Amino acid sequence: MPEVAAYAIDSPTGAYHPTTITRREPGPTEVYFDIHYAGICHSDIHTARGEWGPISYPFVGGHEIAGIVSAVGSDVTKFAIGDRVGVGCFVDSCGECEMCKQGEEQFCTGRPGTVWTYNGVGRDGLPTQGGYSKGITVEQDYLIRVPDSVSLEHAAPLMCAGITTYNPLKRWGAGPGKRVGIVGMGGLGHMGVQFAAALGAETIVLGRSLSKRDDGLKLGATDYVSTQDPSAMRALRGSFDLILSTISDGIDLDEMLKLLKAHGVLVNVGLPEDSSTFDIGVLTGQARVLAGSNIGGIAETQAMLDFCAEHDLRPIVEIISADKINEAYDNVVASKVRYRYVIDASTI
Repeated sequence: MPEVAAYAIDSPTGAYHPTTITRREPGPTEVYFDIHYAGICHSDIHTARGEWGPISYPFVGGHEIAGIVSAVGSDVTKFAIGDRVGVGCFVDSCGECEMCKQGEEQFCTGRPGTVWTYNGVGRDGLPTQGGYSKGITVEQDYLIRVPDSVSLEHAAPLMCAGITTYNPLKRWGAGPGKRVGIVGMGGLGHMGVQFAAALGAETIVLGRSLSKRDDGLKLGATDYVSTQDPSAMRALRGSFDLILSTISDGIDLDEMLKLLKAHGVLVNVGLPEDSSTFDIGVLTGQARVLAGSNIGGIAETQAMLDFCAEHDLRPIVEIISADKINEAYDNVVASKVRYRYVIDASTI
């Protein structure tokens, strides 16, 4: 079993430090690939710091992973040595339940269930460890092929930030003739803007301030409105077919629901720490829909990456060395990153 270099954290209040972890040799249908880049997602931070419940330490974060295949099992048919691949938020599922058969492996109800890329338990009974490392072994069915025109440093964040925003926009019909609002212009929101615009929707960013207005317009938005401007928000009431909220705190559900047309949909992919309440009458009076969304399945993630290649969509990234992970975490929490930190795994 190969030992690979990695960066791990040992407690909720600890700091990431260099270490080594064990990766299993590829089984008959498994692939080992050398990691080139790993994105930093806010979920990594919540998990590493124990904010979403107890975890197993030492912990290696990272579920936005891209690299090049260097070894394959004897029965692998989908990939070959030298292929460019990516891995997102999960690395296994039962493959047999209703959800898996529908291509929504992230909702697996069988055994072993959805095996998350980190803080999960693999079929070998060992804790899964993420992409802040030199390499990883994954079942071939859970790999995504990276198109030649998409660089690996851009592919990595798409494995979470990309599919998290692409999935609900596609599911709820963003496209020509539709007005779509994107709440927040961070790591998720800046991809949501690009997807909505590329799908043909009139796209409006709803942000707390106008500091990212120029970026939003360059990425395809037709307008950028401050949610702190009461008159501007009132003027938008009843005008949206679909709103995608990407923020993790400070969302006013009543106000967002009022922006929707009759039968309009508000989809939330952010995970606020506090409980949210709203006036049920605002929802029922116009038959509005409040929905949630959670990443996407393997086939849809592949479709998302192919869509990015076709429409030349890319995350805006800042490449960092592994010794800057702790600083990057602090900057993400403080909303100081534009728009995704990506670790150069050659520095691990």
